[in-house]
Amino acid sequence: MEFSALMTSAGINVGLCALFLCLYSILRKQPTNVYVYFGRRIAQEHYRETECYTLDRLVPSPSWILKAWGNTENDILHCAGLDSVVFLRFLVFSIRVFSIATIVCLFGVLPANYFGRDMLHKQIQLESVEVFSIANVKEGSRWLWVHCLALYIVTFSSCALLYQESKNISRMRLAYIRRSPHNLSHFTVLLRSIPNPGGEMLRDTIRNFFRNYHGPSYLSHQLIYRTGKVQKLMSSAEKVYRKFVQLRLPSSNTRQRLYRCGLCGGDKTTPFRFHKNEVDLNEKSIDLTFADIVQAEKDCIAAFVFFKTRYAAAIVSQLMQSPNPTLWVTDQAPEPHDVYWSNLSISYNWLWFRRVLILVTSIAFMFAFLLPVTFVQSLTQLTQMKKMFPFFRDILKMPMVTKVVTGYLPSVILLLFFYTVPPVMMLLSTIEGSISRSDRKKSACHKILYFTLWNVFFVNVLSGSLLTQLNAITRPKDLASQLAEAIPKQATFFITYVLTSGWVGLCSEIMQIFALVYNFIRKYVFKLDDDPELVPTFPYHTEIPKVLFFGLLGFTCSILAPLILPFLLVYFCLGYAVYLNQILNVYVCKYDMGGTLWPLMHNTTVFSMVLTQIIAIAVFGIKLSKFSAGFTILLIIGTLLFNEYCRQRFSSIFTSLSVQDLIEMDREDELSGRMEDIHEELLSGYYKYFPDKDSQKSDKCNGENSDSTIVNPFASNFSQVIKPIRSESL
Repeated sequence: MEFSALMTSAGINVGLCALFLCLYSILRKQPTNVYVYFGRRIAQEHYRETECYTLDRLVPSPSWILKAWGNTENDILHCAGLDSVVFLRFLVFSIRVFSIATIVCLFGVLPANYFGRDMLHKQIQLESVEVFSIANVKEGSRWLWVHCLALYIVTFSSCALLYQESKNISRMRLAYIRRSPHNLSHFTVLLRSIPNPGGEMLRDTIRNFFRNYHGPSYLSHQLIYRTGKVQKLMSSAEKVYRKFVQLRLPSSNTRQRLYRCGLCGGDKTTPFRFHKNEVDLNEKSIDLTFADIVQAEKDCIAAFVFFKTRYAAAIVSQLMQSPNPTLWVTDQAPEPHDVYWSNLSISYNWLWFRRVLILVTSIAFMFAFLLPVTFVQSLTQLTQMKKMFPFFRDILKMPMVTKVVTGYLPSVILLLFFYTVPPVMMLLSTIEGSISRSDRKKSACHKILYFTLWNVFFVNVLSGSLLTQLNAITRPKDLASQLAEAIPKQATFFITYVLTSGWVGLCSEIMQIFALVYNFIRKYVFKLDDDPELVPTFPYHTEIPKVLFFGLLGFTCSILAPLILPFLLVYFCLGYAVYLNQILNVYVCKYDMGGTLWPLMHNTTVFSMVLTQIIAIAVFGIKLSKFSAGFTILLIIGTLLFNEYCRQRFSSIFTSLSVQDLIEMDREDELSGRMEDIHEELLSGYYKYFPDKDSQKSDKCNGENSDSTIVNPFASNFSQVIKPIRSESL
């Protein structure tokens, strides 16, 4: 592809970005869009802009960038949680790394590539993009030492910055744990696969088991039921409550109520009388017998077990409770707002089958995506397009059409196909059986990342240059050399992908196009009012894989095709401003994962560096530079040792809690007298109420499935009339 085609694609995308940013700066000032662009601030801070119309509302301005930039890290942590801080810090890390890489590679590697072969150069706009890649360096050239030195500089700077970030984020996570004294999940264990109690009541079986084996630390427990029988009991109890209230009202002494009707003709002021019989509280249809309670316990699927201290709950969640590992299964419970209630009804013994099924389904979906990827790559090669579409040969001869089709269209088509991936992966993660919303989002994040790395990187590279030769199938051991030959040839596609999926994607994210359309339809078509409950959470499962993938492109193309680095640097800088604005204004923090996504970011970064070094060894081998290849092998060994040290030093902080922190927090609560308040809060913190119609509607709008489990079937507004079924506290 010619350099002019790349500039055509860049011009189109820059124009779209400028248009979107101007529209956003205007639309965010309109009062009708306040729930679209300030949803979090309205939901949490009850913030509203003034609704007086001024000329400034119609003038675009970059003031939103300055407002977002003025917030400190503590402000972000307070309003959006630790996950947002970790995500933004990774963007800052990427800006620093690729600033160094851009300076080194543009002023060192790019000239070595451009003048790496004796040839008569054309004008810049007529040059092929491959002239700026390592493919233009001749075999045995001494300039390959420049590439090796640049790779060392980029790797060492990345490792140093990555270690510093891991150290800071680990310290922030420990501080986050210490700042959460009232986190009920630290005292709670989720119990599943409860054995059949026989003739004994289930609540007594659980209480006797934990009194026997965890007597000093056991506090209480709370059963989790399926809907069905329990739903019927709750409905009956609700009827009892309503009839009891009606009897106690002063107006209930009379047996008749007056209603007015104007729909049947006649005088609208003429009342009609509706006679109501006395309420029979002993009516058989609403009698809650002991047999009904026993039948409800048969629908029990799990239980929350509460302990007196954090340390005791952590010990119980890590230990096997019986010789049979499939019985009395315990896990650390999620936070109350983080529990994904629907998946608690999944039998523990069937979880392994679901995971295997989802793994096979994910792999099948990844391979099914080969068809659109192969079609997209055929568009980047003009000769193949003329063979596939012979009736377009005359049109493809036009210079401007050729530049748009080969430089812009492929990345746009791939981006449109890729919009189907996040919903599918989120559905698969739900079926997989995650017990918390955060685990479901982390699982979807991993799946989307693997999918992106395979289909957008490896398949694009191999199908774009070598699919017709079947080298990827016939020579799987030579994958590194195949990538070394193919990546410089696909550099143009990756640059255009950064422009469309990166630059334009960020601008469409800040525009909130789908939310804007939905807000318009909701207000002006269905005439519905704004609902603060519909404010979404930050889509980490889609944005983190995207940022990590662009980091992979930056590392792998740094010495092979350094022309991509300035575009990536602009993406990360723009991304920091956009995501900071969205986190502060748009998305609400309904639950916090505690920064547990950082290990994924760290490991993917190290994988990107090692993959870059392996490809560099293959390139140096093809270019007959044995010394450069030998020094790169030493670099791989050093990078792997660095990763192992970081794993030993930091990984446990993100997967478990320390005994020292838990015991110190327990002692502080006991000395201050807060422990009794926490114990009282535990008994009501995990109650799951049946949603009313409005809350069900809110869940559907957020894409959440309606829950099929409840905790304590009689915990509702009639709890003062009928005593809830609750396990006894010690």
